[in-house]
Amino acid sequence: MQSVTNQPAIDPAAVATAERQTLSPMSERRMKRLLEVLCDGTRLKIVRALRDNQLAASDLASVLGRSRSATSQHLRVLREADVVQPSRNGNVVRYKLASDINAEILEDIGHAFDRLERGPAA
Repeated sequence: MQSVTNQPAIDPAAVATAERQTLSPMSERRMKRLLEVLCDGTRLKIVRALRDNQLAASDLASVLGRSRSATSQHLRVLREADVVQPSRNGNVVRYKLASDINAEILEDIGHAFDRLERGPAA
C-alpha cells in the first residue's frame, strides 16, 4: 500500500504488520454493524442473559423489566445482525446466541465485561 504522504515509513516492518491486520471492507462493515447493534444497553443485557441460556422473549422481558413487545423489537435487531438465533418448540420461540464469528466476538467482549465487573486486579 502506497503511503498517502509519499514519505518513507519510520518503521516499515510495523507499517507492513499494521497493513496486514487491516480489515477488508466487507469485514469492516460487518464489525461496524455488530458494534452498532451492541451500542444499546438493552441489547447488551439480552446478550448477557443469553450467554449460558436459551430464553423465550417473555422470559427475557421479565429479566429486563420491559414489555414483551419492546423486548421483541430488540431481539429482531439482534436476529438481523446474526447475534441471536431463534428456535421454535411448538408455539414457544427461544433465543440463544449465534454460534458463528459473532458469537466468538461476543464471548471475548463478555470476558472483558466480566473483568470490568470485578474491578482492577489487587
